[in-house]
Amino acid sequence: MRLSCLQENLKRGLDTVGRAVATRTTLPITQSILLTADESRLKLSATNLEIAISCWVGAKVEEEGALAVPARLLTEFVGSLPNERLDLTTLTQGRQVQVQCARTEARIAGQDADDFPPIPTIEEGTAIQVDRELLRKAIGRVVFAAATDESRPVLTGVYTELDGDQMTLAAADGFRLSVHRLALITPVEGKTSVIVPARAYLELNRLLADQENAVEMTISPNGSQLLFRLQHADLVSQIIQGTFPNYSQLIPKSYTTRSVVDVAEFLRVVRTASVFARDASGILRLQMGAEGEGGPGKVVVSARAEDVGDDVGELDAALEGEPGKIAFNSRYLVDVLSELSTGQVALETTSPSSPGVLHPVGNDDYTHVVMPMFVQW
Repeated sequence: MRLSCLQENLKRGLDTVGRAVATRTTLPITQSILLTADESRLKLSATNLEIAISCWVGAKVEEEGALAVPARLLTEFVGSLPNERLDLTTLTQGRQVQVQCARTEARIAGQDADDFPPIPTIEEGTAIQVDRELLRKAIGRVVFAAATDESRPVLTGVYTELDGDQMTLAAADGFRLSVHRLALITPVEGKTSVIVPARAYLELNRLLADQENAVEMTISPNGSQLLFRLQHADLVSQIIQGTFPNYSQLIPKSYTTRSVVDVAEFLRVVRTASVFARDASGILRLQMGAEGEGGPGKVVVSARAEDVGDDVGELDAALEGEPGKIAFNSRYLVDVLSELSTGQVALETTSPSSPGVLHPVGNDDYTHVVMPMFVQW
């Protein structure tokens, strides 16, 4: 392998695929990045056996070849070089790569490309296109609700359903549920559903920051893998096998109290109260009511920690129905309000022991359900 490229472009490519490099593994070669010189491009590939990311860097290729190189060493070394032309050449029967840039030269030991796990290719299957910005918003509003505990693997993923011209993402960890619906550019025939690891969506969201065009998504015919094709990168993910809970049954169909508040103000008050809530099991108390008979509505957010202190914050609200009260984990409210960020949100509650539901006002595409905390009032 002999090629030249710009340091800036190689650094960007290494940063892109580096997110898929294995950290703790029984297969040491997955801590490497596979370099493949092919025609007029340098292909970089990395995998942790759950997800794989490949990207391409423009290069002048004089001799084709491939080598697996330690990811951390190569990334740190290339990142320290000046933004000039960089030359890569394999040495000693292809087991070393020589890196030259400006007045710096290094040799890095690698491993045979044939020992690197094969990167899956998905050419056939259920294929759709989805708008990049719509997908970014949907992932951001859902993925944080996926479980991190591996005791129930299906809850560590995001339920992904394709039905006609609509895509639905849903995630739940047993304490909260996020559901977001978005339109597809290319509809599918019938209905297809898979459970995608939350980490795969997190990495996809980072890649989408540099994406301009629509995203192509293909599910393999046997339903075991999923490919996201972007402008300059591919992400392949394993699909979690199992049955996702029937989340629609978890969404309350009615409410007795509905409070409409400003998202930014709500988030500010919740974050302030969270300072005290963290010393009290994260408990935030919310009371929805009006100031006197026929007065303006308000939501009172309070937190109290023994031996620390307490905090009470109020915000204006448009109230519908009866006065109500409920307690939530402060982190769960901060997570969802941070994703909504602007506009107004409706909080719908039934009783202190029933789940609360949050909807962005004027948008029926997103629903977030939070289980209450049981407290003494």
